[in-house]
Amino acid sequence: MFHFLSCPYLFNLSLILQFSVVKGTNHFFLTSKRHKLECYNLKMVQAKRTHKISPIKQVLIALGSGLAAFLLLFMALNLAISLFFIGRIMPGVSMNGIPLSGMTVEEAASAITASYRFPDTGNILLVDGQNNWPVKPVQLGFYLDPLASANSAYGAGRRGGLLQVMLQRVNVFKQSVQVQPSFIFNQKTAIDALNNLALQINQPVQEAQISIQGTQVEVQNGQSGRVLDVAATLAVITHQIQTMQDGVVPLVVRQSEPIILSAEAQGELARAALSEPLTLTLPADGSGQTASFQIQPSELAPLLTFAKVENGSSSQYQIAVSQPLMAGWLNSMKDDLDTDPENARFIFNDDTRQLDLKEAAVIGRTLEVDQSIQAINQALQNGQHTAVLSFTFTNPPVTDQMTGAELGITELVMEYSTFFAGSSTERVQNIKTASEKFHGMLIPPGGILSMSDMLGDISLDNGYAEALIILGDQTIKGVGGGVCQVSTTLFRTALYAGFQIIERHPHAYRVGYYEQINSSGSHDTDLAGMDATVFVPLVDFKFKNDTPYWLLMETYISTSNHSLTWKFYSTKDGREVSVNSSGVSNIVEPPEPVYRENPELPQGTKKQVDWEVEGADVTITRTVTRNGEVLYSDNFFTRYEPWGDVWEYGPGTEIPTPTPSP
Repeated sequence: MFHFLSCPYLFNLSLILQFSVVKGTNHFFLTSKRHKLECYNLKMVQAKRTHKISPIKQVLIALGSGLAAFLLLFMALNLAISLFFIGRIMPGVSMNGIPLSGMTVEEAASAITASYRFPDTGNILLVDGQNNWPVKPVQLGFYLDPLASANSAYGAGRRGGLLQVMLQRVNVFKQSVQVQPSFIFNQKTAIDALNNLALQINQPVQEAQISIQGTQVEVQNGQSGRVLDVAATLAVITHQIQTMQDGVVPLVVRQSEPIILSAEAQGELARAALSEPLTLTLPADGSGQTASFQIQPSELAPLLTFAKVENGSSSQYQIAVSQPLMAGWLNSMKDDLDTDPENARFIFNDDTRQLDLKEAAVIGRTLEVDQSIQAINQALQNGQHTAVLSFTFTNPPVTDQMTGAELGITELVMEYSTFFAGSSTERVQNIKTASEKFHGMLIPPGGILSMSDMLGDISLDNGYAEALIILGDQTIKGVGGGVCQVSTTLFRTALYAGFQIIERHPHAYRVGYYEQINSSGSHDTDLAGMDATVFVPLVDFKFKNDTPYWLLMETYISTSNHSLTWKFYSTKDGREVSVNSSGVSNIVEPPEPVYRENPELPQGTKKQVDWEVEGADVTITRTVTRNGEVLYSDNFFTRYEPWGDVWEYGPGTEIPTPTPSP
């Protein structure tokens, strides 16, 4: 019997019966505290009856009489035992083989204390796999309670209702009453002991880890989590101790598995990925040529990541590139990888009046970053070192097979030439480089041409040379000098073709090249005011193809004739153009020459770098009509600043003294 910090109850039953038997007579008396029964001589009663009793009734009467006699005898014996064992343990009572019959409670407690040493000497082996911990029951808070055990033995045959007590007394007569000892089980002590043990057993769940240091892949496998179930283990210990025998108690340990126990497979993939460069290939172009570039392992390593993915009922790491990092890396390459769609370029064959292909159309392509990242991830996961980038492709409006009839390009609608006699080799190179940008170019119906956009970066890398340019209030040497010969020629071609002029800017002063009328360099002042300057990207020239037909432009440069010719091919829509010049007016004389020292020139050397020109005002008017309707009426006003001669000289060179003003 266990008592969890409690004491047993003590029951006592007293049955007091009084009997009076008169010997030598035919009757007896049974007297209790409350009742008195009187019986008369049965023979006398029977003699007085006037009828016979059946044999069955006689049997029943006999049985009843016998049973009553037995009960009376049993009760008398029970009373005798109760009286005899007052204050002592009933006969036949023992505790796990220790006879306690006839002992007082104190005597029984002493006997039990001397006989039960299990709490101090018992051996309980707590086991967890290969580990075990031997403990004594007393270390788990298990103590014998001898007084409670003795009281429990004393209560045998005395506790319960009448029937229960009588049954117990039967066992007492049979000398077979076994009672269990009472123990105190301090569960707090056991829980404390198990909690201390849990410090050795418990371990947290650890997920497998994979990381990259430099280009080295490090893998740390996970471990299962283990937690000692104190409550369940306490129940098992309690059951074992109740047997009062040595035993082995398996500890109840709850185990939880990590989501990912091993990362070795993905670690090997990562090591393979970093063993050589990752090659990214581009789709083949129109000629079937492919291009590619590589990401070196040192560049790839910071981009790699390992995502947890579900695989049915389990999960695993999966090697991939970081979405934001790889997207940033690819986006930084888009300017080099993306191409805008470009129309095919043609030359109008004046003999056949058909279009001859000059340059094939460029299919536009746009890098699809997300799809490319998926392709890269797939290659990495398959252990491959090559991935094909993903693009979307866009056809230009005009492809190689299109005809002049489809585009509305059927005839020459305007041709204009300007001259540049006396230009330096560098200036001619720049004129040629810039004009080639427009050769064979198409402008769609309603399209606006921006020279600045078409020219792009004017630099030495793009084929331009250093030549004289106008910058602010001086003429200096700069990259692209002569490009304005191209913009001026285009302006005049569009002007006389009757197209809408969107944006035009004149030069700060009159430039002699733009007033030449032939290869010998002859001038016509009526050409003043018909120039256009471009300074990428700030100053632009724009015009609009305001017809329903495509416009084809061709440019031709003649170094022998010192000329640049611009041709427009399309379909005439009946417009007529009238252009008039006001001529120069408000003439302003040029200022005195300017002399500037140039340390690069030798002493005594003078070099003219700019030439004087008068300042003037000029207005160009244009009227464009079609079928009597005025489409455009334009006024292009220009005020040119006067410009003086500019000379450079070497250090120590004498220069003329300026003439004082009158």
